[in-house]
Amino acid sequence: MAERALVTGVRGCLGAWTARALLDEGVEVVGFDLGDTRHRLELVLGEDIARVTLVQGDITDRAALDRALDEHAITRVVHLAALQVPLCRDDPVLGAQVNVVGTMNVLESVRARLDRIPGVAFASSTAVYGPSDPSPAPETGGTAQATHYGVFKHANEGNARIAWAEGGVPSIGIRPYIVYGPGRDQGLTSGPTLAMAAAARGEGFTIGYGGVAQYDYAPDVGIAFARASAVVHEGAIVANFPGAVASMQEVVGAIEAAAPSVAGKIGWDDVALPFPAQLEATELEATIGALPKTSLAAGVAATIGCFSR
Repeated sequence: MAERALVTGVRGCLGAWTARALLDEGVEVVGFDLGDTRHRLELVLGEDIARVTLVQGDITDRAALDRALDEHAITRVVHLAALQVPLCRDDPVLGAQVNVVGTMNVLESVRARLDRIPGVAFASSTAVYGPSDPSPAPETGGTAQATHYGVFKHANEGNARIAWAEGGVPSIGIRPYIVYGPGRDQGLTSGPTLAMAAAARGEGFTIGYGGVAQYDYAPDVGIAFARASAVVHEGAIVANFPGAVASMQEVVGAIEAAAPSVAGKIGWDDVALPFPAQLEATELEATIGALPKTSLAAGVAATIGCFSR
């Protein structure tokens, strides 16, 4: 049987990069997404966008999800569909419906098809941690989330654990931190990538936060989700993504090194994010194998190069 992966939220940044990684593995990709935008997929996939079957569907609609899984004979699932921090803040009820109920739909739909789909790879988030958690933050998780989005992601981790304990659904939840790279154009931590896009145009930009944090290159994260969807394992695993720790000064320095014309034009607000600066991150590679580790300088340069082209 041909490997066929369903990627929910495929029109988002990580959805596009996960589709890229799956296609590179020779896996057929079906994208399930409520939206109709194509710009991220076009940016990441180019002509290969024609190799992705796009299904317009709402993750809160269990029947629509079931149809997509069955009509396309799906054998792997990567669940990325979610509303991000600003949208969850503006409409917490909708945020809970999409982020929590949507994830439960995925877990339950896979539970009914374990003979064909061996588990779920899903996106959690560093937002499960709060400002009171230690740094490096333990992979066991956070204690007091600072946003509705973080609470929803924490609930998904717990629901995945119960889905394994009571329903035998294996899962791997990956917690990215600040994802950057082509296609990252929305969300609380999109500022660095927006600054890279501005630099490619020769323009200045002010990033809305500062401090030290971890930076995860989007193509590397997409590879992690693609690989996690293929791993046959037991249990509900949740792991931090092993990115690059950097100060905002280092991030801006990398942008200016890749685009010297904007030297002195990229700034930032001296406001720390409500998460620990560093994360413990060993469980993911122990589970799915070694991952690419693109340096911050290389990732920033490649992103600005992509935008320039």
